Amino acid sequence: MGDRAGVVVVGAGQAGLTVSRGLRAAGVDHVVLEQASVAASWRSRWESFTLVTPNWTLDLPGAPYDGPDPEGHVPRDAIVDYLVSYAGGAGEIRTGVRVDRLGRAPGRGFRATTSEGPVDADQVVVCTGAFPRPYLPAAAAGFPASVSVLDVTAYHDPASLPPGRVLVVGSGQTGVQLAEELHVAGRDPVLACGRAPWGPRRIGDLDLVTWLDRVGFFGQPLSVLPSPAARLWANIQATGAHGGHDLHYRVLQDLGVTLVGHLEGVRDGTARFAGDLAESVAFGDARWADAHRLLRGSLGDALPPVPDPAPFRADAPTEVDLSGFGAVVVTSGFRPDHATWVDLPVFDKMGFPVVGEDLATAVPGLWFCGVHFLRTRGSSLLLGVGRDAGTVVEGVVRHAAVTA
Repeated sequence: MGDRAGVVVVGAGQAGLTVSRGLRAAGVDHVVLEQASVAASWRSRWESFTLVTPNWTLDLPGAPYDGPDPEGHVPRDAIVDYLVSYAGGAGEIRTGVRVDRLGRAPGRGFRATTSEGPVDADQVVVCTGAFPRPYLPAAAAGFPASVSVLDVTAYHDPASLPPGRVLVVGSGQTGVQLAEELHVAGRDPVLACGRAPWGPRRIGDLDLVTWLDRVGFFGQPLSVLPSPAARLWANIQATGAHGGHDLHYRVLQDLGVTLVGHLEGVRDGTARFAGDLAESVAFGDARWADAHRLLRGSLGDALPPVPDPAPFRADAPTEVDLSGFGAVVVTSGFRPDHATWVDLPVFDKMGFPVVGEDLATAVPGLWFCGVHFLRTRGSSLLLGVGRDAGTVVEGVVRHAAVTA
């Protein structure tokens, strides 16, 4: 390839496309480099995946949702179609171009080392997703060779797994969805549970996300978290499947799914689990109580009544014989990976980029967009990424003017 652009945008997901459309509107010369295809991360979700937030959150700048069911949940392919259509208003997108390294260019600006050769740029906006790297806990080592172990990016549907029961490790949003799907398919899953928030799918006629948006929840800054590690907490247990319904530990227990504590290790064909299921349920209950207090305190009687959660039976086994199991699906979350290929000093100890309120990094001309909690709770979400993208575009234009 071996060329130069005023600005390189890395990634053609919701963040990269929104930044590109903003740059195009501002008349900024740029190119988008995408290693796979537009909306690749959405395309790679499992077959039955649906949008977990309500349809109205398909609300990128210039393309608000205009369908008939704003509180519903569209399937995966409709999300892809929305983003592909949105890409029509973006700048030049080069698909099939993988960025392997990013660092300083000789002389000035930046150099992206790509699968098609070097590309130099005055500025770079990294938009490679909220959490690009699946996390595999150390305790997941040691499964017998007879059991197939895969992370969620390799899961497609129950029929694609080897015959037998399935152990799902991780109980955030993805874990509970797969546990339900596998149960319905007759695969008798076991769900290894950790700490994850939950909430009712709907309150009255509106989705929980709609209520939370009304009280500014998704605009809360990073400083509201109790610790930096809270940035890695699991996503809320919820599903948009079949029109959306409650999906959390109590629902799964009522369905008959076997719930256990977090995975401690595997030895001699037996998986061992901590006796902490009750504590994990209590954690989720506390997070819902926090959210309910926020809603009730802000909305008062305008918020319909919400019943208290039912009692929970935490009588979980601590050992499971893996005989008869065909697969383990690990859904233990994702981690940032930017620091593994961006050779510039802009990351904290966990690998998240450090930015100011204007989203500028310590390296002038280097920007990030679409990172989980980059600036607010909504920074990586369809409903919030547009605000951050607008700020990044303004910063790019300012920097270009100063360095011209």
